Amino acid sequence: MEQTHLVAVVPIFVNAGTALLPAILAPLAAMAANLLRPRELTRILRQNPLVAVFLLAVLSGSIWGSIWLFSDNTPKTRSKGTDSQQVAQTTKFDWADWAVKRMRAGATSRPAIPPTAARTTTGAVFFRTNPIRTGSDGSAAPLRLQPAWTHNPEKEAMFLSSPTVYGDKVYAASCLIDIAGNFGTLYCLDAPTGQELWKTEKFGDADLKGFFSSPAVTADGKFVVVGQGLHDDKDSFLVCFNALTGKAHWRVPTPLHIEGSPAVLGDLVVAGAGAIEGPDHKATSDPGFVLAVRISDGKQMWRYAVNDPESSPVFAPDGTVYVGSGFNGQAVVALRSDPDAKERLIWKTPSPYPMTGAITLVEDLVIAGGGNCDYINADPNPAGVVMALDAKTGQKRWEKPMPDSVLGSIAALGGKLICPLRNGEVVVLKQADGSVLWKQSVNADNPIMAGVAVAGEYIYAVSRDGTLAVLKLSDGTVIEKTFLNDPKNPGKRGLSLSSPTIANGLLFVGSETGGIRVFSGGKVGQ
Repeated sequence: MEQTHLVAVVPIFVNAGTALLPAILAPLAAMAANLLRPRELTRILRQNPLVAVFLLAVLSGSIWGSIWLFSDNTPKTRSKGTDSQQVAQTTKFDWADWAVKRMRAGATSRPAIPPTAARTTTGAVFFRTNPIRTGSDGSAAPLRLQPAWTHNPEKEAMFLSSPTVYGDKVYAASCLIDIAGNFGTLYCLDAPTGQELWKTEKFGDADLKGFFSSPAVTADGKFVVVGQGLHDDKDSFLVCFNALTGKAHWRVPTPLHIEGSPAVLGDLVVAGAGAIEGPDHKATSDPGFVLAVRISDGKQMWRYAVNDPESSPVFAPDGTVYVGSGFNGQAVVALRSDPDAKERLIWKTPSPYPMTGAITLVEDLVIAGGGNCDYINADPNPAGVVMALDAKTGQKRWEKPMPDSVLGSIAALGGKLICPLRNGEVVVLKQADGSVLWKQSVNADNPIMAGVAVAGEYIYAVSRDGTLAVLKLSDGTVIEKTFLNDPKNPGKRGLSLSSPTIANGLLFVGSETGGIRVFSGGKVGQ
């Protein structure tokens, strides 16, 4: 068909000459306009992949015709086989799979699995709802899970981060990976019904980048803050929007990306900008830093160099900030958040592995997890660690080796530490000394890379294939499982990385292909 089309066009050029030049330039101008808006081009190509074939044919025909029109050379006979004919045989290309393969080739680390934020007694907003990272507002544990609602407006978009529940609103951030780049959308939904209250894909005229970071909401509910970018992204932003309307408030640029979830205390938000590493695990540019921004006006209050701080930070009531240092850092760091502090660093404790998991604060202990693997790449000899440090001095109280990396946040409840492991196990440690109380494989050998939620006597864990499991806190018995991804598109990339959140008696969680999933309980647990 393409040959026939070109045969029909050539005589027109011969007879009409430059009179049809505007007709040639018009589709090229339209294409150029879409190329300047890559998200729009992405959307067009996903809705109708054959458009790519048409655009290729138009572009090839227009260029060929223009060369012929303004050239003195006699056009040569076209060959029978064309690249566009081969492209036409493929109806859809899996850009996300292409991106994951690209990440496998170049990515070396990932941040803590992000999370939900909500009001706490200190006025701060923490990843996973509270400083003990339970991912629960204290409401009843839903059992015999039943779908309440689903929000999946962009079928190709992934919700890698966790939904943040604040009152009757849910804030969720998506990631759409394509050959043109990665694109993010920030949603505000009605928590009981899933009705979309607002969404934004842009800050001003600029497309948002894909989100791995989870949103944080200020204690007064006025603003929502979230980091932009995936692991290979540079020149990303920490962005802030009006939580009620979605109107852009401010953005602060970084030369890197912000995958960890920000922490908020009063009018201050703190986040880590993680490094981009090469195949040798060395930073290819800026090795990373922690930054603090005033929420009311977007003014950067301070910046402190920390290697690869992709861990989600946590605030202590006195304003101390704790954050993990990943590749080329391998430490846990305590910083003063006061903008006028003359000395920013309080203490820095080395660790045996990169510490990319979210920091947990329970009583007078800082709990941190890490390991030699990340969300994409597995070390041939996997190993991990959980450390308990004195919150004031950084001195090690105990250190527990693990058989694999601890990437998701560690929940602390009732003297127990609930740890998700990349090898697919949930391991419960005794808070006092790190001894193992029990361990349970959740879903064969599927890694668990998201943080767990703990409500009452139950644990909620998500494996990367999209299986949500409910376990007994007492002994690890698995009592039910639910599949989160779209049954028609189950997802095979292992990117179900969203940590579950329990609020108002409902369970909220993101998925690779099923959008935001919300479940109620046919039964309520204690």
